[in-house]
Amino acid sequence: MRRLFSLFALLFIAMALAPRPAMADPADVEAAARGVVRVIIIGRDGEEIFPISHGTGFAVSANRVVTNAHVVAEAVEDDRLAIGVVPSEGSEAVYARLVAVSPRNDLALLQLTEPLGLTPLTIAGNPETTGEVTAVGYPMNVDRAQGLGQSDIFRAQPPVTATGFLSGRRPSRDFDTVLHTAPIAAGNSGGPLLDDCGRVLGVNSFGTASDGADAEFFFAVSTRELLPFLRANGITPRVNALPCRSIADLDAEELARQQMVAEAQRQQDEDEAEALAVQTEDARRTQTFAVMDERANGMALSFLLLLVALGAGLFAAFQHVEEQHRLRAIGGAVSGLALVLALVAWITRPGFAEIDERVEEQLHADAPTDQPSGAITAPVVGASTGGSYACVLDTDRSRVVSAPETDLAVEWTADGCVNGRTQYGLADGRWTRVFVPSSESAVSINRFDPEGGEMVMERYLLDLDAMNAARSARAGFEAPACGAGEEAARALGASQAAITQALPARPNERLVYRCSAGAAPTAGE
Repeated sequence: MRRLFSLFALLFIAMALAPRPAMADPADVEAAARGVVRVIIIGRDGEEIFPISHGTGFAVSANRVVTNAHVVAEAVEDDRLAIGVVPSEGSEAVYARLVAVSPRNDLALLQLTEPLGLTPLTIAGNPETTGEVTAVGYPMNVDRAQGLGQSDIFRAQPPVTATGFLSGRRPSRDFDTVLHTAPIAAGNSGGPLLDDCGRVLGVNSFGTASDGADAEFFFAVSTRELLPFLRANGITPRVNALPCRSIADLDAEELARQQMVAEAQRQQDEDEAEALAVQTEDARRTQTFAVMDERANGMALSFLLLLVALGAGLFAAFQHVEEQHRLRAIGGAVSGLALVLALVAWITRPGFAEIDERVEEQLHADAPTDQPSGAITAPVVGASTGGSYACVLDTDRSRVVSAPETDLAVEWTADGCVNGRTQYGLADGRWTRVFVPSSESAVSINRFDPEGGEMVMERYLLDLDAMNAARSARAGFEAPACGAGEEAARALGASQAAITQALPARPNERLVYRCSAGAAPTAGE
């Protein structure tokens, strides 16, 4: 009955781990929106500048922005006009120059004249055809409703997000488009259409004409048009074709997986304990019979020797009467020796207490030479003494929103140095390194478990205030160089806590790599 219950428990946990649709975290759209900018066509009257029109764009690299061709058409036709880019937070507007324009599919690429610290958006490599989507941009009607003046448009402001649903692929006469119902208006042109993981599904371009009675639909230039356009202009975009999954679902699956492993281990422990009990009982039965046989043989030998002693004694007595002194001495000696041997045989026969000792000896002799009897050890993938590791991304346990490496090569030393250049901190028995870049609004936490054979990278996409706080905390300590010793590694682990404690409860991205000792993986492995 207990075995049946365990099987049902494993089946239930396996069902919980079965793939299912996963809701994404809203923070992903918010993070992607921070890479969206307002694109302004700027006129000049003497020293005064003023906006003529505006649209939306989004970062595809650290210093390049995509928008619609029709957004910058006026600047293309009149070289007296300039193009400005205003980020969603923090910095003031900067100028941009036109890199490429493709009127056929309504795409344009801009180069920033000064860095804005924008995080490039990831493009969906295998876009969904159904589901919820979000349009992000700067609709003019929202500006008008808020009473924004010309000078306000040049200030950093968060973009507007609007949700809807995909309505299928409807190629226009000249280019491939995505049809959707996420509301856009004049000013949204050039902004991204995002999935629930904040990945770009298309570039919003135009909508259907409606007199208020008809349903409204909107069109975005598809990634089939966007990706070739970017690559033709020297951009290597971030592309992610994995399913969109939430950290909450991953945490639930990980908990279920741990419970399944624990249940399997408990079942294994019970099976081994049961097998050991059977083996012990068999050994006890065998050794009991052996001891009983030896006791019986010892007693029989002792009785036989007593008979010999008695016979030899009678022989010696008879020879004494006959005054045969030599024969009497021989009979007496034999009788005495037999009596001593009988006593020794009686004393040395095994006792019942010896059964347990012999059982332990037999179990020890039957146990594997590399493992003590009854011990259960988990397989060790890596060694904490250091070495080379080949790590492969485990997509089943990961939530990927960017375009990470699928294979990693890790050179690990026992004192926590990775690839000879990055020292990890030691805290609570775990090796961790926190990265706070100055050019990207993201904090990354890398954890490496050499004995468990696992590298976990978690990435938090933060707003400007949270990022500034993380950078301030990071400036408060100096990371030691490799080889500084365990004390320095522990100090680093304690110092990094000032950053990790201020991070959100869940990361935006979690990459889990399975690592095994050996050479670095080659491409395609």
